[in-house]
Amino acid sequence: MTILAVQRFVLVAPVGDRDRLLAGLQDLGCAHLEPLDCRRATATPLDQVLEGRDRRVTEALRVLLAAKPRRRQLHDEERFDLDAVVEAVHDDEHRRALLEDERDRLEARIKELTPWGRFRFPGPAQLGGQKLWFYEVPLARRARVEQSDLVWQEVHRDSRLSWIVVIAPGEPSPDAMPVPRTHTGGVALADLEERIEQVEAELDEVHSSLLAKTRWIDLILQNLARAEDHAARHEAASLVEDQGPLALVAGWAPVRELAALRAFAESHAAALLLADPEADEHPPTLLDNPRGVAGGGEQLVSFYQTPNARDWDPSPVVAFSFALFFAMILADAGYALLLGLGLAWGWRRLGHSATGRRVRALGATILLASLVYGALCGSWFGFAPAEGTALARLAVLDLGDFDSMMKLSVLVGCAHLAMANAVVAWRAPGLAARLPNLGWIAVLGGGLGLWLAPEAGFGLPLVVTGLALVLLFTDRRPIAAPFDLLKRLGGGALALTNVTRLFGDVLSYLRLFALGLASSSLAVTFNGMAVDIRESVPGLGVLLSLLVLLVGHAINLALGLVGGFVHGLRLNFIEFYQWGLGEEGRPFRRFARKEAKR
Repeated sequence: MTILAVQRFVLVAPVGDRDRLLAGLQDLGCAHLEPLDCRRATATPLDQVLEGRDRRVTEALRVLLAAKPRRRQLHDEERFDLDAVVEAVHDDEHRRALLEDERDRLEARIKELTPWGRFRFPGPAQLGGQKLWFYEVPLARRARVEQSDLVWQEVHRDSRLSWIVVIAPGEPSPDAMPVPRTHTGGVALADLEERIEQVEAELDEVHSSLLAKTRWIDLILQNLARAEDHAARHEAASLVEDQGPLALVAGWAPVRELAALRAFAESHAAALLLADPEADEHPPTLLDNPRGVAGGGEQLVSFYQTPNARDWDPSPVVAFSFALFFAMILADAGYALLLGLGLAWGWRRLGHSATGRRVRALGATILLASLVYGALCGSWFGFAPAEGTALARLAVLDLGDFDSMMKLSVLVGCAHLAMANAVVAWRAPGLAARLPNLGWIAVLGGGLGLWLAPEAGFGLPLVVTGLALVLLFTDRRPIAAPFDLLKRLGGGALALTNVTRLFGDVLSYLRLFALGLASSSLAVTFNGMAVDIRESVPGLGVLLSLLVLLVGHAINLALGLVGGFVHGLRLNFIEFYQWGLGEEGRPFRRFARKEAKR
């Protein structure tokens, strides 16, 4: 749960050994490569290095991964022709798209012709020069047809339309019929049904063909990894600087992996130069978290902003505070149990990758916090537990008590922001550098005292003390002349303007109370609607009430999920970050091989 220290390195080797050196570094997998001169343009992005052929391979792989069930994998590369398999998959996919389009057109046409019945057009001689004209007439306008002198027959009727066939040598005039005629085409309904059966059979053949090709997925993945490794080496080669007969490979490596880098340099007859980051350099950030909850927090942190390499890793704090905020917004133990069932269903699938294992650990923490908080609020799908039960005794929070819940939300916000300032103060060099953040903590504590316990008398002194610390120690320039003192006080006065930001950030945490109350109120409302419908509609009311419950709680759960993620992350990445973290960093990207060596 930290940011690993990194050192800048330069490997020096003969130009002729450059490709071998890069291949070895890729196998080692501990380096983040950069130009020797950081001001020089960076390499071409990997996705631009990959050729069109590799993109076709990726598209073919996407098609095969979607095909179920997959066949047993084969790993004999001698029997595998990547280009032939990829082209065959693209041909099958193109054929499937054409057939699906044709099927959709046929289904629409069959639906249009079905009311007219199953028939084939008779020849001109059979009708004695007469022709058939088709009309879909609204029932409200059918009387106009009955009043006409045309020879006609109704062949079908529903609650809205009447399907009428007129027999006449020429098309009736527009004034004779209330609607324009319907164009049925010259293909009989039976022929369309026969063709759609053929299309369905051909689609089955295409599907079977794709399923047969799923046996090559592992080999396609291996070839893709090989192509990406080749493209990564191409990208890395553009970062190497040639100086006469020597090639210089520069980058960053974790301090704890320098021994492996030294051994690599010796085995490749290369000189290794190491240096600590200069003050004006910006090394990449390498987060080091276990695969548990903090690891899931790392996924959240990386999603928004990578911290600076000289800063601290907020992953554990973000993980647990996000879980708490999500729980306060969801505010229902029943919803937590339902989401827990979904997590349990996908638990094994998430365990197939390191990222998945981190995410499921974070998910379990979030749902456990939601279950506990929902039980403390006494809300189970919007229902309160029966009096005297164990669940009722757990319910110590009342979402309807606005005053108490607002105080709880503000307390959580003050604690969160105080933690951010405490971490900054703890990491600051020396007491004077720590005092401004300690001052803001005092302002938070004093503000709470003025609001919650004004009779105690400690609130105002804490606020004044905190503001004085911010004023006197935010600007720490040395005082060599009286004017320097004014500059220092001016810097402190400018920092004092952040008191309005602090006040606004604390109030932002009221969204925890507001969204939690909204979620609880909606659940109770849908429950009340269901009960009213059941009692007011005999018989069918039970089914309708169940439908209201399912749809209503599904909507409320969806809103709770969106609100929990959006606002839970926002309170961490906006309010917490601006008090606890400095400027943004850039991630450490390992130059490592993706293809598994056999």
